[in-house]
Amino acid sequence: MTYAAARNLARPTPQPAAQPAPGAPGGLPRLLPGRGAAPADLRSHLERHGRPPYRGQSARLIPVLQESGLTGRGGAAFPVHRKLTAVIEAGPRPIVIGNGAEGEPASDKDKALLRIAPHLVLDGLQLAAEAVGARSVGLYLHRGSGRPEQLRAVLAERAAAGIDRRPVEIIDAPARFLAGEESALASRADGGPARPRFKEPRVFERGVAGRPTLVQNVETLAHLALIARYGARWFRSLGTAGEPGTMLCTVHQTDGTRQVVEAALGTPLRDLLALDDRASAAGGSGGSSPWASTAQAVLVGGYHGAWLPAGQAARMTLSNAALRPAGGFVGAGVLVALPADRCGIAETARVTRFLALESAGQCGPCFNGLPRIATALDELAGPRPDPQVRADIQRWAGLVQGRGACHHPDGTVRFVRSALQVFAAEIERHARGRCTAPGAPPFLPLPPGAPATDADWS
Repeated sequence: MTYAAARNLARPTPQPAAQPAPGAPGGLPRLLPGRGAAPADLRSHLERHGRPPYRGQSARLIPVLQESGLTGRGGAAFPVHRKLTAVIEAGPRPIVIGNGAEGEPASDKDKALLRIAPHLVLDGLQLAAEAVGARSVGLYLHRGSGRPEQLRAVLAERAAAGIDRRPVEIIDAPARFLAGEESALASRADGGPARPRFKEPRVFERGVAGRPTLVQNVETLAHLALIARYGARWFRSLGTAGEPGTMLCTVHQTDGTRQVVEAALGTPLRDLLALDDRASAAGGSGGSSPWASTAQAVLVGGYHGAWLPAGQAARMTLSNAALRPAGGFVGAGVLVALPADRCGIAETARVTRFLALESAGQCGPCFNGLPRIATALDELAGPRPDPQVRADIQRWAGLVQGRGACHHPDGTVRFVRSALQVFAAEIERHARGRCTAPGAPPFLPLPPGAPATDADWS
């Protein structure tokens, strides 16, 4: 695996270019050190950015964040200033937690950021705590990843230098797909299992210890730390007017390589992935196709995202404005180009089985619905499936959607439904007893030793 931030993938915005603040880094990368994948120690971080620009009072940073247009980079793209304001208005003694529990197997961006630029994340955590008036601060990380030990050493270095205003508690998360969901995080921080809960009350209203809790993805915190230093106009100098700034993307190419790159929102997907808008529709003819070395389809948004035909994706940009009309969204920046010599239905079935097993098992849509959908997809991916199977999947997806304790069933059926549409030609091929890629090795990544039971949520 490599981590790259070398290419300047900025796209001009339709608004007048803002002048960067004095001393602000120009162009890309913004989040990662200029020298690439070498971790930034405290000295180099301070040389580049200086100490955190504390305001000395809560709420003072919020108008700057509002002007910047920063949205969450964990997947939901919710406006950050609105989230901070809601926590302030929810009541006294709020808690702030940085969410670094990246459970998406296809995403590496939070791990890369915490390894390479941890001080930028921790600056943002401190500034967010000041902005909402929080005295209790935490950082939520998967145990066994090596990150908790690394971050404890970084926090000790910062404490010795007198940088942080609030002590930071490291909270261990189990290595489960849903452990980073906001309400699961709150449950784990309270000493319970890292399982999502039903939607009310919301975490910002009553989260950890029954107090208003701000949960922000670690990349969001890093952007916040830069905006606090260099201002809203600087942040908006990249990206689009409607979706300003940059984001980290985990990019999977057809040759199996994966990189973390920083790109401006609005960047053409063909600049990030090896795409050709002349490529055939998904479900091509495998190795005999002239496009066999190119992508047949692109997964945008990860395993709760959606498949798009490669030719369509090649004409689109890294923006929700472009992707949502086609059924996709930016999410946490996962982009996967599926090569033409793989079976899209087999890949989807394999991931759906993983998602079904990662269910917290608390509600019917997950406990019953997702396993049935996964089993039906397994049959659809085999030779000559029952003609009724596809209709069953569509029907069960409708029964599951919108009825879970969290968004896990919704995201899973979005992924499945897009596959049924994009890989329709492959489904017809299977109905005739054929497959584009019989016996091909899996392409979409899954974690080794993923839990196959409802155990290990604590």
